[in-house]
Amino acid sequence: MNGNSGLHINVRGIVQGVGFRPFVYKLAQGLDLKGWVRNTSAGVDIELDGSQEALTRFMQSLRGEAPPLAKITEIKTTKRSPNGYGNFEIKQSLAVADAFQPVSADVAICPDCLRELFDPADRHYRYPFVNCTNCGPRFTIIKDLPYDRPLTTMAEFAMCTACAHEYQDPTDRRYHAQPVSCPECGPQIWLEIGGETIRDQEEALKRVRAWIAAGEIAAVKGLGGFHLACDATNADAVRRLRERKARPDKPLAVMLADTAAVRRHCLANEFELATLHDTRRPILIVQRNPESNIATEVGPGQQTLGVMLPYTPLHTMLMERAEGISDAWVMTSGNRSDEPILIDNEEARQQLAGIATAFLMHDRPIQARCDDSVMRVKPKTQALIPIRRGRGFAPAPIDLSWDSHPMLAAGAELKNTFCLAKGKFAFPSQHIGDLGNYETLQAYEAAIAHFERLLRIKPRALAYDLHPDYLSSRYALKRAQQDVIPAIGVQHHHAHIAACMAEHGLPSNSSVIGLAFDGTGFGTDGTIWGGEVLVASYVGFERAFHLTTIALPGGDLAVRQPWRQALAWLGKLGMEEERDLPALKGISETEIAAVKRQLQSGVNTPLTSSMGRLFDAVAALIGLRREVNYEGQAAIELENLVDLYESNAYHFEITESEFNARSVIAAVVADLRAGTPAGKIAARFHNGLTALVLELCTTLRKRTGLKEVTLSGGVWQNMTLLSSVMVGLQAAGFQVLTHHQVPANDGGISLGQAAVAQHTLIK
Repeated sequence: MNGNSGLHINVRGIVQGVGFRPFVYKLAQGLDLKGWVRNTSAGVDIELDGSQEALTRFMQSLRGEAPPLAKITEIKTTKRSPNGYGNFEIKQSLAVADAFQPVSADVAICPDCLRELFDPADRHYRYPFVNCTNCGPRFTIIKDLPYDRPLTTMAEFAMCTACAHEYQDPTDRRYHAQPVSCPECGPQIWLEIGGETIRDQEEALKRVRAWIAAGEIAAVKGLGGFHLACDATNADAVRRLRERKARPDKPLAVMLADTAAVRRHCLANEFELATLHDTRRPILIVQRNPESNIATEVGPGQQTLGVMLPYTPLHTMLMERAEGISDAWVMTSGNRSDEPILIDNEEARQQLAGIATAFLMHDRPIQARCDDSVMRVKPKTQALIPIRRGRGFAPAPIDLSWDSHPMLAAGAELKNTFCLAKGKFAFPSQHIGDLGNYETLQAYEAAIAHFERLLRIKPRALAYDLHPDYLSSRYALKRAQQDVIPAIGVQHHHAHIAACMAEHGLPSNSSVIGLAFDGTGFGTDGTIWGGEVLVASYVGFERAFHLTTIALPGGDLAVRQPWRQALAWLGKLGMEEERDLPALKGISETEIAAVKRQLQSGVNTPLTSSMGRLFDAVAALIGLRREVNYEGQAAIELENLVDLYESNAYHFEITESEFNARSVIAAVVADLRAGTPAGKIAARFHNGLTALVLELCTTLRKRTGLKEVTLSGGVWQNMTLLSSVMVGLQAAGFQVLTHHQVPANDGGISLGQAAVAQHTLIK
């Protein structure tokens, strides 16, 4: 004991279920330190006795050599006298009242487990649930914390002797890997097909692969829910899947067998390839290889594909290379259109029976439904842009630059997520979906309850969108009344900008120029906003500029039928009688007359400043898309048309507080009359927006002195526009902030709501 010192260490962050305790154990053993390590509901506690030199080296290694899946956010140390420990041990976990800590997201199969999966000499050979501390399910199986097997959906699977030995050995990579199992003691798969149940694993895999090769559709139970699968190179199979799922055009995700398949079907650069192999394995939107034989029906009107690599052992076995088996499978969410992804076997049998003709099942329960994440790579950078935050990313926290009250932000209506915040952390949820039906609302409420239980956060305030008809807002107001806590309404576009500020760690006193461009958001004046240039802080905002409002004839119907918005703009120019324009061809005189009456009377014609609707109008004018069947379809297809060699630009008229698109619409019509190719028209529209943004930001910099510009809202998922705007702003000396942790679309709203509500409370 001579010369020894004592040290107590508390580690916070993602430090459970990632091999942190075995790492500490080996580190302490190697330095001849005595004491213990244990998980608690608040993180990891470590007690050490040893020489000062050894303690110093331990602390240096603790952060610098931590397991790759660990994310340490805080280390607190307390010096003390040595306790006289005789060895170093891993102690049983301890529950701490009201304490909380981040939960690890699900992780793709690691190289070691992949090797064992195909090693005939290994006892995990061809076992669809092989995993270890470095991979496998986490968030989707956890019922409560601390993260121990009895509090997961693996509790019902008693470990065999061999698995128990690995689980209890601190030097084994499966030490306290809670999902650890093998063919003798763990979950199993089976196939239900044509009234037959096939229990033999290899026969089940063989049959489902043959089923897909024959052009059929199968439901496959995965990590966070079911997928619907078919051969992505079979146009008839893809069409049938679309018809049965009632998803006419929205792009479908594709799982590719391996790197060779990615190179065959995609034009992916090295960073994109690395992202596809990342432990989080997102769906990544990449350029399609024109020589790919993936059916165009997978992404109608698209030059891109949303692709992912196998991320579970089961997926890896399904996608094995073999004669007659496609290397590209559609793997889309297992649900009916607009409903949450299914996680229960019986519900899948009932609800997917009209879509799938075979069901590849397993008996490991899924606790938390979690869709695949969707990402893009920001042009000319090595940075990811989230489109949908789900498996692999949720529920990872976002570090805040301030301390937050225990807070629940309810999110928006479309692409809903919610967000819990407490202390220095915000926890945006996984993608919930569009809250347009009872089933999704049920999933939303269940997910909130699960998050609150896991994170030990009991909200003392609620934040919600100002739109009175959003189900998320109704939930928040009702709950605030029940719990007798304050509810803070947050304007939609203010939340967009605040979300971008928060994820970049801007401090409480920050102000920015915020460009919130999207499709729909309820404004403080009762109109529908969406083309907003704000001078914003967390506390409030000034609406410095906005797109001139225009009538939205038919309300939501005009969103689904963009020709209505085109007609409204033509009416502003006195051109509504020019029926030969592509936007109006094929539209009946009766329909046109009805819309004109709406515009004249003002009945069911809410006013909107939406940038998303302007994209719709231009797409309709050139005949690209008179009707849409998913959000953003017209804008996406308009971007795909852009002639990148075109340098001319349309001009917006700018007044004291507005920018008007009348001259843009007039120029589009003139170019149509002159026979200008659609690609050039699309490019001139994008170029005009870029010039507009630069002029508006320059004006506001002179007025306010602000140099930081935040870009948020679904329009900024347009990579062509984002790239050109960023280049222009940066060249002009602006610092440009874009989303990299939560989506720019409404999936990021909840983080911004939490940020604004917190600063409203302390104002």
